[in-house]
Amino acid sequence: MNIGFFEGRAVGLSRCAAGRVGGLKKRFVRKGMPNRAHPLLTMNNTHASITQFKQLVELKDYRPPTRKEYVRSVWKLAEHFDCDPATLTENQLRQYFLFLREELQASPSVMKGIKWALRCYYRECVKATGWTVFEEVRIAEPKSLPAVLSRAEVQQVLATVREPRFAVCLRLMYYCGLRVGEAVSLEVKDIHSSQSPPRLHIRNAKGGKDRYVPLVPGMVEELRGWWRTHRNPKLVFPAPPRANGPVVAVPLSRSTQPMSTASVQEVFRLARLASGIHREATPHTLRHSYATHLLEEGFPCGRSAVTWGMSRWTPRRSTRI
Repeated sequence: MNIGFFEGRAVGLSRCAAGRVGGLKKRFVRKGMPNRAHPLLTMNNTHASITQFKQLVELKDYRPPTRKEYVRSVWKLAEHFDCDPATLTENQLRQYFLFLREELQASPSVMKGIKWALRCYYRECVKATGWTVFEEVRIAEPKSLPAVLSRAEVQQVLATVREPRFAVCLRLMYYCGLRVGEAVSLEVKDIHSSQSPPRLHIRNAKGGKDRYVPLVPGMVEELRGWWRTHRNPKLVFPAPPRANGPVVAVPLSRSTQPMSTASVQEVFRLARLASGIHREATPHTLRHSYATHLLEEGFPCGRSAVTWGMSRWTPRRSTRI
Protein backbone atom coordinates (compact mmCIF):
# COMPACT_ATOMS: atom_id res chain seq x y z
CA MET A 1 0.00 0.00 0.00
CA ASN A 2 1.32 3.43 -0.78
CA ILE A 3 0.81 6.80 0.73
CA GLY A 4 -1.87 7.60 -1.82
CA PHE A 5 -4.27 5.66 0.38
CA PHE A 6 -4.31 8.56 2.82
CA GLU A 7 -4.44 11.46 0.37
CA GLY A 8 -6.93 14.14 1.28
CA ARG A 9 -7.29 17.50 2.98
CA ALA A 10 -4.60 18.16 5.60
CA VAL A 11 -5.73 18.49 9.18
CA GLY A 12 -3.90 20.67 11.70
CA LEU A 13 -1.89 18.98 14.42
CA SER A 14 -3.84 18.32 17.59
CA ARG A 15 -2.27 18.48 21.04
CA CYS A 16 -2.14 14.69 20.96
CA ALA A 17 -0.41 14.73 17.59
CA ALA A 18 2.16 17.08 19.09
CA GLY A 19 2.95 14.26 21.45
CA ARG A 20 1.62 15.56 24.73
CA VAL A 21 0.24 12.78 26.86
CA GLY A 22 -1.13 14.32 30.00
CA GLY A 23 -2.05 12.61 33.20
CA LEU A 24 -0.08 9.40 32.68
CA LYS A 25 1.01 7.97 35.98
CA LYS A 26 4.40 6.34 36.41
CA ARG A 27 4.32 2.62 36.87
CA PHE A 28 6.01 1.60 40.07
CA VAL A 29 7.70 -1.77 40.34
CA ARG A 30 7.76 -3.76 43.55
CA LYS A 31 11.03 -3.29 45.38
CA GLY A 32 13.58 -5.89 44.35
CA MET A 33 11.89 -6.88 41.10
CA PRO A 34 14.23 -6.96 38.08
CA ASN A 35 14.31 -3.82 35.96
CA ARG A 36 13.06 -4.41 32.41
CA ALA A 37 14.97 -1.52 30.85
CA HIS A 38 17.10 -2.27 27.82
CA PRO A 39 20.24 -4.03 29.11
CA LEU A 40 22.50 -2.48 26.50
CA LEU A 41 21.51 1.02 27.60
CA THR A 42 21.36 0.68 31.39
CA MET A 43 23.84 -2.02 32.35
CA ASN A 44 27.49 -1.46 33.12
CA ASN A 45 28.60 -4.76 31.60
CA THR A 46 32.13 -4.90 32.98
CA HIS A 47 32.27 -8.69 33.31
CA ALA A 48 33.91 -10.46 30.40
CA SER A 49 31.54 -13.42 30.65
CA ILE A 50 28.50 -11.19 30.16
CA THR A 51 30.07 -9.60 27.10
CA GLN A 52 30.78 -13.07 25.78
CA PHE A 53 27.19 -14.11 26.48
CA LYS A 54 25.84 -11.10 24.59
CA GLN A 55 27.86 -12.23 21.59
CA LEU A 56 26.57 -15.79 22.00
CA VAL A 57 22.88 -14.82 21.94
CA GLU A 58 23.57 -12.67 18.87
CA LEU A 59 25.08 -15.68 17.12
CA LYS A 60 22.08 -17.83 18.06
CA ASP A 61 19.86 -15.31 16.26
CA TYR A 62 17.25 -15.12 19.00
CA ARG A 63 14.45 -12.61 18.60
CA PRO A 64 15.40 -9.13 19.91
CA PRO A 65 13.13 -9.35 23.01
CA THR A 66 14.65 -12.74 23.85
CA ARG A 67 18.18 -11.39 23.52
CA LYS A 68 17.35 -8.48 25.82
CA GLU A 69 15.78 -10.70 28.47
CA TYR A 70 18.59 -13.27 28.38
CA VAL A 71 21.30 -10.65 28.89
CA ARG A 72 19.23 -8.81 31.50
CA SER A 73 18.68 -12.01 33.50
CA VAL A 74 22.41 -12.73 33.66
CA TRP A 75 23.21 -9.14 34.56
CA LYS A 76 20.66 -9.18 37.39
CA LEU A 77 22.31 -12.31 38.74
CA ALA A 78 25.68 -10.56 38.69
CA GLU A 79 24.15 -7.54 40.42
CA HIS A 80 22.59 -9.73 43.10
CA PHE A 81 25.91 -11.33 44.09
CA ASP A 82 28.05 -8.31 43.09
CA CYS A 83 30.51 -10.44 41.13
CA ASP A 84 31.14 -12.07 37.79
CA PRO A 85 28.35 -14.68 37.48
CA ALA A 86 30.84 -17.09 35.89
CA THR A 87 32.49 -17.46 39.31
CA LEU A 88 29.32 -18.57 41.12
CA THR A 89 28.83 -22.10 42.38
CA GLU A 90 25.83 -24.29 41.67
CA ASN A 91 24.64 -23.89 45.26
CA GLN A 92 24.73 -20.09 44.95
CA LEU A 93 22.62 -20.34 41.83
CA ARG A 94 20.21 -22.61 43.68
CA GLN A 95 19.92 -19.99 46.45
CA TYR A 96 19.22 -17.33 43.81
CA PHE A 97 16.26 -19.30 42.46
CA LEU A 98 14.95 -19.63 46.03
CA PHE A 99 15.35 -15.88 46.46
CA LEU A 100 13.32 -15.23 43.30
CA ARG A 101 10.56 -17.60 44.34
CA GLU A 102 10.30 -16.97 48.10
CA GLU A 103 11.31 -13.33 48.55
CA LEU A 104 10.48 -11.67 45.25
CA GLN A 105 7.58 -14.04 44.60
CA ALA A 106 8.36 -13.97 40.89
CA SER A 107 5.56 -15.20 38.65
CA PRO A 108 5.89 -18.54 36.84
CA SER A 109 6.46 -16.80 33.51
CA VAL A 110 9.26 -14.66 34.98
CA MET A 111 10.83 -17.70 36.65
CA LYS A 112 10.70 -19.65 33.41
CA GLY A 113 12.39 -16.87 31.46
CA ILE A 114 15.18 -16.51 34.01
CA LYS A 115 15.67 -20.26 34.21
CA TRP A 116 16.14 -20.68 30.46
CA ALA A 117 18.39 -17.62 30.24
CA LEU A 118 20.70 -18.83 33.01
CA ARG A 119 20.63 -22.37 31.65
CA CYS A 120 21.87 -21.06 28.31
CA TYR A 121 24.52 -18.92 30.02
CA TYR A 122 25.99 -21.65 32.21
CA ARG A 123 25.74 -24.56 29.79
CA GLU A 124 26.68 -22.87 26.53
CA CYS A 125 28.79 -19.90 27.60
CA VAL A 126 30.45 -20.85 30.91
CA LYS A 127 30.45 -24.57 29.96
CA ALA A 128 29.48 -25.71 33.47
CA THR A 129 29.20 -29.51 33.63
CA GLY A 130 27.47 -31.82 36.07
CA TRP A 131 25.02 -29.18 37.35
CA THR A 132 21.52 -30.44 38.14
CA VAL A 133 19.99 -27.20 39.41
CA PHE A 134 18.12 -26.51 36.19
CA GLU A 135 16.39 -29.89 36.40
CA GLU A 136 15.62 -29.31 40.08
CA VAL A 137 13.83 -26.01 39.46
CA ARG A 138 10.28 -26.96 38.55
CA ILE A 139 7.95 -24.23 37.36
CA ALA A 140 4.26 -25.11 37.24
CA GLU A 141 2.34 -22.56 35.22
CA PRO A 142 -1.37 -22.26 36.01
CA LYS A 143 -3.69 -23.21 33.15
CA SER A 144 -6.11 -20.41 33.87
CA LEU A 145 -8.53 -18.99 31.35
CA PRO A 146 -7.75 -15.48 30.08
CA ALA A 147 -9.97 -12.53 30.88
CA VAL A 148 -12.55 -11.87 28.15
CA LEU A 149 -14.69 -8.76 27.83
CA SER A 150 -18.23 -8.69 26.50
CA ARG A 151 -18.97 -6.50 23.51
CA ALA A 152 -20.59 -3.94 25.81
CA GLU A 153 -17.50 -3.86 28.07
CA VAL A 154 -15.23 -3.40 25.07
CA GLN A 155 -17.26 -0.43 23.89
CA GLN A 156 -17.35 0.95 27.43
CA VAL A 157 -13.58 0.92 27.92
CA LEU A 158 -12.79 2.19 24.43
CA ALA A 159 -15.24 5.07 24.81
CA THR A 160 -13.27 6.23 27.86
CA VAL A 161 -10.12 6.92 25.81
CA ARG A 162 -10.24 10.48 24.53
CA GLU A 163 -6.79 10.99 23.02
CA PRO A 164 -7.05 10.17 19.30
CA ARG A 165 -3.85 8.21 18.78
CA PHE A 166 -4.59 5.87 21.69
CA ALA A 167 -8.28 5.60 20.86
CA VAL A 168 -7.55 4.59 17.26
CA CYS A 169 -4.76 2.21 18.27
CA LEU A 170 -6.88 0.39 20.86
CA ARG A 171 -9.85 0.14 18.51
CA LEU A 172 -7.54 -1.29 15.85
CA MET A 173 -6.28 -3.88 18.33
CA TYR A 174 -9.82 -5.04 19.05
CA TYR A 175 -11.26 -4.98 15.55
CA CYS A 176 -8.23 -6.82 14.09
CA GLY A 177 -7.15 -8.93 17.06
CA LEU A 178 -3.67 -7.43 17.17
CA ARG A 179 -1.00 -7.63 19.83
CA VAL A 180 0.01 -4.22 21.15
CA GLY A 181 3.43 -4.40 19.50
CA GLU A 182 1.85 -5.26 16.16
CA ALA A 183 -0.48 -2.27 16.36
CA VAL A 184 2.03 0.44 17.29
CA SER A 185 4.57 -0.70 14.67
CA LEU A 186 2.05 -0.65 11.81
CA GLU A 187 3.32 1.15 8.71
CA VAL A 188 1.40 3.00 6.03
CA LYS A 189 2.42 0.47 3.37
CA ASP A 190 0.87 -2.34 5.43
CA ILE A 191 -2.70 -1.07 4.94
CA HIS A 192 -4.17 -2.62 1.80
CA SER A 193 -7.35 -0.61 1.45
CA SER A 194 -7.87 -1.20 -2.26
CA GLN A 195 -8.42 -4.93 -1.83
CA SER A 196 -11.82 -6.44 -1.12
CA PRO A 197 -12.11 -6.76 1.77
CA PRO A 198 -9.41 -4.38 3.02
CA ARG A 199 -6.69 -6.01 5.07
CA LEU A 200 -3.56 -5.36 7.11
CA HIS A 201 -0.21 -6.93 6.45
CA ILE A 202 1.27 -7.74 9.87
CA ARG A 203 5.02 -8.08 9.46
CA ASN A 204 7.60 -9.84 11.60
CA ALA A 205 5.16 -10.58 14.43
CA LYS A 206 5.65 -13.09 17.23
CA GLY A 207 7.93 -15.87 16.06
CA GLY A 208 9.03 -13.75 13.09
CA LYS A 209 5.80 -14.56 11.20
CA ASP A 210 3.88 -12.44 8.72
CA ARG A 211 0.11 -12.67 8.26
CA TYR A 212 -2.86 -10.85 6.76
CA VAL A 213 -5.73 -9.60 8.92
CA PRO A 214 -9.16 -8.47 7.64
CA LEU A 215 -9.88 -4.77 8.12
CA VAL A 216 -13.42 -3.44 8.29
CA PRO A 217 -14.12 -0.35 6.12
CA GLY A 218 -15.02 1.76 9.16
CA MET A 219 -11.61 1.11 10.66
CA VAL A 220 -9.99 2.13 7.37
CA GLU A 221 -11.65 5.53 7.66
CA GLU A 222 -10.51 5.93 11.27
CA LEU A 223 -6.92 5.14 10.32
CA ARG A 224 -7.11 7.55 7.40
CA GLY A 225 -8.48 10.31 9.61
CA TRP A 226 -5.78 9.81 12.24
CA TRP A 227 -2.98 9.71 9.65
CA ARG A 228 -4.11 13.04 8.20
CA THR A 229 -3.30 14.72 11.52
CA HIS A 230 0.41 13.96 11.20
CA ARG A 231 1.12 12.68 7.65
CA ASN A 232 4.16 10.66 8.62
CA PRO A 233 5.43 9.07 5.38
CA LYS A 234 6.13 5.72 7.06
CA LEU A 235 4.43 5.20 10.44
CA VAL A 236 0.74 5.11 11.31
CA PHE A 237 1.41 5.68 15.03
CA PRO A 238 4.64 7.71 15.21
CA ALA A 239 6.19 8.58 18.54
CA PRO A 240 6.81 12.23 19.36
CA PRO A 241 10.50 13.10 18.93
CA ARG A 242 12.34 13.50 22.23
CA ALA A 243 15.32 15.50 23.36
CA ASN A 244 17.01 14.56 26.63
CA GLY A 245 13.85 12.90 27.94
CA PRO A 246 10.96 15.41 27.75
CA VAL A 247 8.50 15.37 24.86
CA VAL A 248 9.22 18.01 22.21
CA ALA A 249 6.22 19.60 20.50
CA VAL A 250 7.25 19.07 16.86
CA PRO A 251 5.25 17.53 14.01
CA LEU A 252 4.93 13.77 14.18
CA SER A 253 5.70 13.69 10.47
CA ARG A 254 9.38 13.89 11.42
CA SER A 255 9.31 10.96 13.83
CA THR A 256 11.20 7.80 12.90
CA GLN A 257 10.05 5.60 15.79
CA PRO A 258 6.60 4.20 16.60
CA MET A 259 4.94 5.13 19.87
CA SER A 260 5.80 2.83 22.76
CA THR A 261 3.82 -0.19 23.81
CA ALA A 262 4.15 0.99 27.42
CA SER A 263 2.18 4.17 26.67
CA VAL A 264 -0.69 2.14 25.18
CA GLN A 265 -0.67 -0.22 28.14
CA GLU A 266 -0.78 2.67 30.61
CA VAL A 267 -3.62 4.42 28.80
CA PHE A 268 -5.62 1.19 28.76
CA ARG A 269 -4.99 0.73 32.49
CA LEU A 270 -6.35 4.21 33.21
CA ALA A 271 -9.33 3.61 30.90
CA ARG A 272 -10.04 0.32 32.65
CA LEU A 273 -10.07 2.04 36.03
CA ALA A 274 -12.30 4.85 34.75
CA SER A 275 -14.78 2.49 33.11
CA GLY A 276 -14.91 -0.03 35.97
CA ILE A 277 -14.61 -3.11 33.74
CA HIS A 278 -12.78 -6.36 34.57
CA ARG A 279 -9.89 -5.45 36.89
CA GLU A 280 -7.54 -8.00 35.28
CA ALA A 281 -8.07 -6.73 31.73
CA THR A 282 -5.03 -5.60 29.76
CA PRO A 283 -4.60 -4.45 26.16
CA HIS A 284 -4.05 -8.12 25.25
CA THR A 285 -7.54 -8.81 26.60
CA LEU A 286 -8.85 -7.01 23.51
CA ARG A 287 -7.22 -9.74 21.41
CA HIS A 288 -8.80 -12.48 23.53
CA SER A 289 -12.16 -10.76 23.28
CA TYR A 290 -11.85 -10.40 19.50
CA ALA A 291 -11.12 -14.12 19.17
CA THR A 292 -13.99 -15.10 21.48
CA HIS A 293 -16.48 -12.90 19.66
CA LEU A 294 -15.44 -14.37 16.30
CA LEU A 295 -16.01 -17.90 17.59
CA GLU A 296 -19.37 -16.90 19.06
CA GLU A 297 -20.42 -15.76 15.60
CA GLY A 298 -19.47 -19.12 14.11
CA PHE A 299 -16.19 -18.16 12.47
CA PRO A 300 -14.25 -21.41 11.71
CA CYS A 301 -11.55 -22.18 14.27
CA GLY A 302 -8.95 -23.04 11.64
CA ARG A 303 -9.36 -19.76 9.80
CA SER A 304 -9.43 -17.90 13.11
CA ALA A 305 -6.08 -19.40 14.10
CA VAL A 306 -4.48 -18.03 10.93
CA THR A 307 -6.01 -14.60 11.56
CA TRP A 308 -4.71 -14.59 15.13
CA GLY A 309 -1.19 -15.46 14.02
CA MET A 310 -1.16 -19.06 15.30
CA SER A 311 0.39 -21.85 13.26
CA ARG A 312 -2.43 -24.24 14.11
CA TRP A 313 -5.46 -24.54 16.37
CA THR A 314 -5.75 -26.91 19.31
CA PRO A 315 -8.11 -26.72 22.30
CA ARG A 316 -5.14 -26.41 24.66
CA ARG A 317 -3.80 -23.40 22.78
CA SER A 318 -7.12 -21.61 22.65
CA THR A 319 -6.37 -19.93 25.99
CA ARG A 320 -2.90 -18.76 24.90
CA ILE A 321 -3.60 -16.76 21.73
